[in-house]
Amino acid sequence: MADTSHTPDADVVYREYLWPAWWIWIIVLGAGGAGYAMLAPIGVGVGVIAGIVVAVLVTVAVLNHTLASGRIEVTRDSLRVGRARIEREHVGEVAAFRGEDATQQRGPALNGTAFMCFRGWIDPVVTIEITDPADATPYWITSTRRPEELAAVLTGARA
Repeated sequence: MADTSHTPDADVVYREYLWPAWWIWIIVLGAGGAGYAMLAPIGVGVGVIAGIVVAVLVTVAVLNHTLASGRIEVTRDSLRVGRARIEREHVGEVAAFRGEDATQQRGPALNGTAFMCFRGWIDPVVTIEITDPADATPYWITSTRRPEELAAVLTGARA
């Protein structure tokens, strides 16, 4: 299931990065402000440097997390969600959910053995049934800003 091989862009039929919402950047600035406030009593220059360092480190952590595990990529042959990859031949039923239905899928209706790739700042989700008999995972569930488009790509090419 997990594969770190590179996929040529020519084969990609759908790609989405689960970028942080705008308000995450306010939190990053707040973390930088906290770094400043902690060390400003020692000296204003020290506080400014600490604030900048903290803001840069938090920014790097957020972007690294997004680039490493916040990607959905569909090619003609495979599906990649985060660090997980599976061949398209093992993709079964696909369903898109928004609003209260998405909340149900992430909560009460969630199977604990499903592969999950959630982002708290993205409400819609897509469930993707896994039909590989060698894989005990019943389905994948992922946050996506374009659930209908992702579902269409995964079901349309199979038809």
